Amino acid sequence: MVGIWLENQHISVREDLAEPVPANGEALVKMRMAGICATDLELIQGYYPFTGVIGHEFVGEIIRADAQPARIGERVVGEINARCGHCTECRAGRVNHCRNRTVLGIVARNGCFAEYLVLPIENLIPVPDRIPDEQAVFTEPLAAALEIQEQVEVRPRDRVLVIGAGRLGQLIAQTLRLTGCELRVIARHANQRALLNSQGIAVLDENQIPDRAADIVVEATGSQSGYEAARRAVRPGGTIVLKSTYRGELSANFSAIVVDEITLVGSRCGPFQPALRLLAENLVDPVPLIVGRFSFRDGLAGFEHARQPGGLKVILTPDGR
Repeated sequence: MVGIWLENQHISVREDLAEPVPANGEALVKMRMAGICATDLELIQGYYPFTGVIGHEFVGEIIRADAQPARIGERVVGEINARCGHCTECRAGRVNHCRNRTVLGIVARNGCFAEYLVLPIENLIPVPDRIPDEQAVFTEPLAAALEIQEQVEVRPRDRVLVIGAGRLGQLIAQTLRLTGCELRVIARHANQRALLNSQGIAVLDENQIPDRAADIVVEATGSQSGYEAARRAVRPGGTIVLKSTYRGELSANFSAIVVDEITLVGSRCGPFQPALRLLAENLVDPVPLIVGRFSFRDGLAGFEHARQPGGLKVILTPDGR
């Protein structure tokens, strides 16, 4: 099969990949559509030493499921963490932190930038018919955006600042807007600002960051400067949500965090069913984030497009449509 392979921080298109064979309890999924995210770009830069097919945002179709053959033909999205079910974390219900987990396209499991993938059938969630592929492919990052509200209570009276308006920052802003909070977003690029303005979301420039005024700050840039801006903006006793992975070390004045009693929240994967519900009810519209479509064979060009300053969502499909 054709797929995009990462090895030694270099990606290539390979046409000689073996079609994966599902293990016991797994299903074989044929790709319909997949999305490039910031984590994929960071993997190429050495964020994590992964070798294999990358990619973890997808919508596909189950074509083999020996344990549950009735599910063959389902259009599905997939939770990316495959658990062992036996470790301390799994037994405590913290399956996303399974000590033996594999992670689709990130840790010890080939991802979705290929014609087929395998995942445990319990990870595969049916997509309602009324959600088109162009929306369904955003389920995983939309779930990640919703995880913020699973971890932190966001109230209508809260002053909330999102720093970063890229692929994930846009979805975070759309989901936070639904809480009725006083929302502001720091956006660097004109196309990012235009998307936010079109949805009635207030946009600030980098030089307009409020000083010690926000109850909650979501840092969605994954950069040292983004964290520093978040620290400057949050009020004493406030909360900073770290929503992006950081390549390398992050420097912080922890004495000041203690003195100001700041809560730091790391935030990763999130709930799929609420994400699908928002899409089905048209409460979130991610489709305007799509800026390019490429086939797997043209995937290198797709990655170049995704790397452009202010880049938003690039979609990969088996045939480029």
